[in-house]
Amino acid sequence: MRGKDIEKKHHRTFEELREIDESGQEYWTGRRLSKVLEYSEYRHFLPVIEKAKEACRNSGYEIQDHFEEFLGMVDIGSGAKREVPDVKLSRYACYLIVQNADPTKSVIANGQTYFALQTRRQELADDKAFQQLKEDDKRLFLRNELKEHNKQLVEAAQLAGVETTIDFAVFQNHGYKGLYGGLDAKGIHGRKGLKKSQKILDHMGSTELAANLFRATQAEEKLRRDKVNGKEKANQTHYEVGAKVRQTIKELGGTMPEELPVPEKSVKKLERGQKKVEEGE
Repeated sequence: MRGKDIEKKHHRTFEELREIDESGQEYWTGRRLSKVLEYSEYRHFLPVIEKAKEACRNSGYEIQDHFEEFLGMVDIGSGAKREVPDVKLSRYACYLIVQNADPTKSVIANGQTYFALQTRRQELADDKAFQQLKEDDKRLFLRNELKEHNKQLVEAAQLAGVETTIDFAVFQNHGYKGLYGGLDAKGIHGRKGLKKSQKILDHMGSTELAANLFRATQAEEKLRRDKVNGKEKANQTHYEVGAKVRQTIKELGGTMPEELPVPEKSVKKLERGQKKVEEGE
């Protein structure tokens, strides 16, 4: 079975494991998830759950909101069942679990992509204020988010060995090439028909900015989590993350980023307009 076929199979499996409780809330159970993630025994999976709980706590979330202990039933043969400890996991809990599980397994790597994307989509869907924003406001919000996360990406890249300005330009281009099907920053610039002085991130719509934000956050996290060492490995990591985001967009039936329309106004113009409104002009 080819890599992409395995990835799709894993994504379907994660979705099939999803259950809905009486209040309409989705959840996954620890025991069923552990089997899919290829843990031979549930006791070997428990340390991963504990690491995920710690990550949840460190992120400022209440553990009980995402990890709910309960007694499940398992078959013990001849139609008999017995109660065993289990845990109901939110989508965010599953995301934390796959981030702390064995990354050498393909099912774990695919789980990281699945739950990262679904968690981000759920966050945006739940954010009613964001949904009510106009397109220009969404662009301003996402551009500022991307600006901040790019700073964190620079820090992670520097720790990996990306040191000079030229090194970082090459590193950034690898991420763009993965996401834009081979186009680097210059290629994207030309595709958008921009002038030399214009920045490509200031001429993206909210959908394109969101894709780049996802690329940046996941690349930073993977560089840190995998303790990537060496600029060549960092470049390859950034490319692979960009390509993974592109593949996910394709699987969801979305428009490729290089094919998205270029907004009439740049983010810089929107910022100037917003500043005038705030100053009462």
